[in-house]
Amino acid sequence: MARHVDRTTARKNVIVFVSLLIIAILIAAVTAIGLLWDRGDKGKALEPGKLMPVQSAASVQNAYDVVVVGTDPEGVAAAVSAARNGQKTLLVDGRDREILGGLMTLGWLNSLDHNYDREKNEQNPGKAYILNEGIFSEWYKQVEGDSFDVVTAANAFYTLVKNEKNIDLLLKTKAIEPKMNGGKIVGVTVTKADGAKQEIAAKSVIDATQDADIAAAAGVPFTIGRADLGDEKSRMAVTLVFRLKNVTPDVWKQIQKRLRDDGDPNTDANERSAWGFGEMQKYPPNNKERVKMRGLNIGRQNDDTILINALQIFGIDGLDPKSREEAFEIGKKELPYVMDHMKKLYPEFAGLELDATAPELYIRETRHMQGEYRMTMIDVLENRDQWDRIGFGSYPVDIQRTSPTDNGAVMSHPVKYAIPFRSIVPQKVDNLLVVGRSASFDTLPHGSARVIPVGMATAEAAGAAAKLAGDKGVTFRQMSASKEQIAQLQDMLNKQGMVLKPYEAKKEAFMDQKAYPGLKTVVSMGLVIGGYDNSGFDTKPDSNPQRMVNLMQGVKRVNKLTGDPAPAVTGVQEPAKAALTLDQAAFTITKAISADVPAAQAVKELQSRGLLQQATLDGIADKAKLNNGDTYMMIRDLVEALNKK
Repeated sequence: MARHVDRTTARKNVIVFVSLLIIAILIAAVTAIGLLWDRGDKGKALEPGKLMPVQSAASVQNAYDVVVVGTDPEGVAAAVSAARNGQKTLLVDGRDREILGGLMTLGWLNSLDHNYDREKNEQNPGKAYILNEGIFSEWYKQVEGDSFDVVTAANAFYTLVKNEKNIDLLLKTKAIEPKMNGGKIVGVTVTKADGAKQEIAAKSVIDATQDADIAAAAGVPFTIGRADLGDEKSRMAVTLVFRLKNVTPDVWKQIQKRLRDDGDPNTDANERSAWGFGEMQKYPPNNKERVKMRGLNIGRQNDDTILINALQIFGIDGLDPKSREEAFEIGKKELPYVMDHMKKLYPEFAGLELDATAPELYIRETRHMQGEYRMTMIDVLENRDQWDRIGFGSYPVDIQRTSPTDNGAVMSHPVKYAIPFRSIVPQKVDNLLVVGRSASFDTLPHGSARVIPVGMATAEAAGAAAKLAGDKGVTFRQMSASKEQIAQLQDMLNKQGMVLKPYEAKKEAFMDQKAYPGLKTVVSMGLVIGGYDNSGFDTKPDSNPQRMVNLMQGVKRVNKLTGDPAPAVTGVQEPAKAALTLDQAAFTITKAISADVPAAQAVKELQSRGLLQQATLDGIADKAKLNNGDTYMMIRDLVEALNKK
């Protein structure tokens, strides 16, 4: 398995060359005025900002063209897009929030996971082309850089909203429930802070809550966590971001120096961000069953504080308020031990103090909607375009730890893939769109598509689609099947600053391998990890009996097989080092499907059941020494046959 590369590390290479270019251009000015500089400082020293008071509407109407639920970045983007397209819009939030921006401003996730156009960047060294511009880029230009001050971010989100005359904003409601008419959502019922209820009609509703709460209440089907991989209870760790104070410019220089001098290519720092301190991954947690640290992802604030995304908490149900509260308790109890360990390891942290924890948890994974199209891992693996593209992703498929014994994984690093409009159109319920991380993505591609810039792109498309659907008198489901109407939507979005041109998907080198059909099968089940450089997709290395057992354990889980492949290696000396024969591989499969046959008869047994194709056998060059590709093809045959039954 490839070593896990965390999300901030995954953007390292691009950030480095962008930072170097910027510094080269502006070094003279910086030297002359003797100030710190980064992309957003615009020649100013770091200064704490003043939070703009957010004003809710004194009253809201009984009917709107569009109701957007949720004030995370996706909700802001959806509301602004709808309003700019002439839709009278209500932006309403059901959490106890006083500012906009959600995960970024209240979860304190103040470092961005950018989606870069890697092909353009390679063609134009020294530049950094960001995919999904539009409203995201409009907001991004108002903040400090790849890491930002949460006050600046909150003010930028509020500025976008308050400048739109077509938006009414309503915060701190006690409850928001969908109003249904058969299979259509026709508005929402809002319980206000004073307990009064108001029914609000809407031609369309956009669910921009982190967990797709409105869609779930309306009856949209979902999977939860990693259920589509056969792991019903597993989901990625949640994180409690914490803040440290006394981070003076001198301390920041010490942080930069350590990360630049330690020789690790996966660490670095600029004026806003720092990523590394890998020794923290060995931190011995006080709560060993529920907590683990990873390398520190640090975002700098403008008030001599930093925010750190590194404390992972396990066994939390992000949909359960009591479970979320438990996560806060676990995290707050653990952090004093974390601080002591950090200070022992790193002298630059000696004078820092724990200042606070984020008001909201960073929850990575709960619901995965079932939409008109469910984006797959193969879509990402093959850099696929979609005819109904509304945005693009390119961020590594980053699967964070699911337990203290798990290392997490970067499944692959795509060049560029398209997000289809169909993936924000839910099944069963009309007049509703779902944007953000709970849209219609399988668990694995969600590891890439969940990042906020992608979510804001889907949200911007949703806001424009509401206008188009109203003008055409069609449902979103009907629109999602119309190439003509999708083309009109794409034209609208391009005029709003998005760039949604068709492209020819890049063919990766690993796709030319003879065993690629088998590789696709095992990757789609999360059984083979490519890593940041996709090197783990090489099918040529030799396999071994233990690896075959491990693969079949995964196949068993995903496909609900009843057998146990583990006994297949009973009596095999050093199964992790021995050569894997065809008979041994077939025997492992028969054990997993509960077929009671000796190893010498396993191949014939699989063939007789239609679980192993002759073409696959003919393609095995050395039946006494199978390579990874041989095993992947055998698994492909098995899974395809099982899916036909």
